[in-house]
Amino acid sequence: MKQKIYRDILLRYMFLIAFSLFNLGIFYFIFTPLTIYPVYFILNLSFEPILIENIIILQGVAIELIPACIAGAAYYLLFMLNLSTPDIKISKRIKMLVFAFGTFLILNVFRIIILTLLTMKGSSWFELTHIIFWYFLSTALVIGIWFTEVKIFKIKDIPFYSDIKFLYSKILK
Repeated sequence: MKQKIYRDILLRYMFLIAFSLFNLGIFYFIFTPLTIYPVYFILNLSFEPILIENIIILQGVAIELIPACIAGAAYYLLFMLNLSTPDIKISKRIKMLVFAFGTFLILNVFRIIILTLLTMKGSSWFELTHIIFWYFLSTALVIGIWFTEVKIFKIKDIPFYSDIKFLYSKILK
């Protein structure tokens, strides 16, 4: 039984380290098209945007979706919170990750559309809205999604802390 717990801890943290390598490239590889195409599709419902790689041209205004817009680090933080929490069956963990990533993706697409519309209208609110989204709301979204997961999936352990507490108790014995 103890061997299984140690193996679980080792595997979870190996995944965390592996996914952080190469500047979170796997998250950008997966979520860049999953962000750009829905934004383009939604804008295409009311406008006639042109999509060139990661740039959406809308009524003569070019909107470049850079890596910070994709928010790969936020996906990694959600991934980290999920994998650093012990005692979760793999099927439940997968559901949690799908919920977290899906929720963040939808909210991020919505955020980009709002900022795009503000840019198109030449609104003086763009800069302030962008700063609020960037510095405050993005962190609040990740925290909010995590706390929602804790409630929905009835998580009782604390990321990192529960593993450290367990390992520390074994060292003392």
